[in-house]
Amino acid sequence: MMEAMKAMRRDVYIVDGARTPFLKAKGKPGTFSAADLAVSVGQSLLLRQPFSPNDLGEVVIGCVMPNADEANIARVIALRLGCSKTMPAWTVQRNCASGMQALDSAVKDIAMGRHELVLAGGTEAMSRAPLLFNHHMVNWLAGLWGAKTLGMKVKQWMQFRPNFLVPVIALLKGLSDPLVNLSMGQTAENVAYRFHLSREEMDQFALESHQRVAAAQDNHYFEEVVPLFSPQGQVAEIDDGVRRDTSLEKLATLKPFFDRKFGSVTAGNSSQVTDGAALLLLASEEAIKKYHLSALARIVDVEWAGVDPAEMGLGPVRATAQLLQRQHLHMDDIDFWEINEAFAAQVLGCLAAWDNAEYCREQLGLPQPLGRLDRSKLNVDGGAVALGHPVGASGARIVLHLMHILKRQHAKRGVATICIGGGQGGAMLLENMEGSV
Repeated sequence: MMEAMKAMRRDVYIVDGARTPFLKAKGKPGTFSAADLAVSVGQSLLLRQPFSPNDLGEVVIGCVMPNADEANIARVIALRLGCSKTMPAWTVQRNCASGMQALDSAVKDIAMGRHELVLAGGTEAMSRAPLLFNHHMVNWLAGLWGAKTLGMKVKQWMQFRPNFLVPVIALLKGLSDPLVNLSMGQTAENVAYRFHLSREEMDQFALESHQRVAAAQDNHYFEEVVPLFSPQGQVAEIDDGVRRDTSLEKLATLKPFFDRKFGSVTAGNSSQVTDGAALLLLASEEAIKKYHLSALARIVDVEWAGVDPAEMGLGPVRATAQLLQRQHLHMDDIDFWEINEAFAAQVLGCLAAWDNAEYCREQLGLPQPLGRLDRSKLNVDGGAVALGHPVGASGARIVLHLMHILKRQHAKRGVATICIGGGQGGAMLLENMEGSV
């Protein structure tokens, strides 16, 4: 059975990709909805192709918090991009890895022969996360709407209390785990505690993220970024979360946010709340030949894994270990790595876990540590601490940028990996194919 399935599998390639600038949330709803972000980058991406939107087989989009008027946001995006009404489009949600899940879903459809060309990726407008009624207000409104007589309505109004108006902040709810009752930041504190990570290490990592993003911007390394234009004539051309003037001294002044008494995770060494979208075009070899496309990278393999939700940041450790074992690769066989920087503590924890004999033995069943990751190969152009982490888009962003790093460095292999709220990890292995197909 397995041999038959392997025989059915076709190679899947990335032929192009683009993303919006990542825009930091500034305390109020941003200019663009999640659909707006994806449509804007999708238009730029499709306009430079030798095929029309109707030549796509499907559109797959990852998104965690679409607006109420963006149900099945992938379908909304596809139709706004000019795709045929007969073309299917569907939305996936795997928390922080939704964008990577969209790519994986598209890969499987192409590999199985269902489609030749797929537009896939992720989008998120975190600044537009809604405020919700609490359950007291919901129950009170239900009673008011159900009141049939004037007397019943008056009685219901007399039961109203001002605290019914206290809103539920959907963003905070979404960034908390309901099973272990911890916020994502608190799970990062757990990782820091397990591996004895210091505040200074985390702040140093955060500083390097900002410095690397700034250097990449100066060197025009974010070639995948296309401008955003608002209806009011505003233009966003670059990621605006990077703090060029930050320093260890400034980072040290920030107080712990998630464990105010004993913690080390601050707003400065955590990813930012951000809006953004990243889309990639995936193709079979047949589509590449038909439309005379360039294969920039091959998606070799994808792995998903679960971990303790209280240490969700360690998801990349297990996912990557299983991926490398299946491909008979070692850490040193990977030329470049993109690990989504949800928290500095989370990335540093993954590096420590891979190189920790006890963790690898007890959690991964390995007789020895998986290995030490060369920091010079990791997030060479910075990451989410400086760029931000629009949760639906980040998994697609790190794959897209890894492809460009491999191309720029003339390197062969790269791994993009991401931790996932709820205790999971995802990893994707890319092979540089520029000029090969």
